[in-house]
Amino acid sequence: MGLTNRLGFLLLAAGCAGAIGVALFAQYRLGMEPCPLCIFQRVGVMAVGALALLAALHNPGKTGYRLWAGLVTLAAMSGGGVSLRQLWLQSLPADQVPMCGPGLEYLMESFPLWDVLSKVLQGSGECATVDGVFLGMAMPFWVLLFFVGAIGWSAWLVSRRR
Repeated sequence: MGLTNRLGFLLLAAGCAGAIGVALFAQYRLGMEPCPLCIFQRVGVMAVGALALLAALHNPGKTGYRLWAGLVTLAAMSGGGVSLRQLWLQSLPADQVPMCGPGLEYLMESFPLWDVLSKVLQGSGECATVDGVFLGMAMPFWVLLFFVGAIGWSAWLVSRRR
């Protein structure tokens, strides 16, 4: 018995659950408070995981799995874009980093969703701070790598011959 698309998407969903587990461990055990862009990256990982889980539960035919892989790719590209934005903010010289803004909770209570998205994606000073480093790379790099891996994995699943 080989790797089926159903099992492959289920493994991707499990990987996303593991990534969220690591993020929660970093937040609650290591004391690394997430900035708004970090939270958006988590939403991206959860979206990829939810879509992969739905694909596994649906268990469609070849065309259906291609559609699910496309949706996973869109979610991963969105999350990867947020990761790239944060990496760019972290690469700025200190004098070019935007001022720190209000927290995400305040923004969600005070502004319409579209304005919140716009303000968060502009970035702020807390998103430019490098809190977590693993093997010399900041956490947004690893999240970006995860998104690239999710895209590659789902593309490989639906393009291979059986």
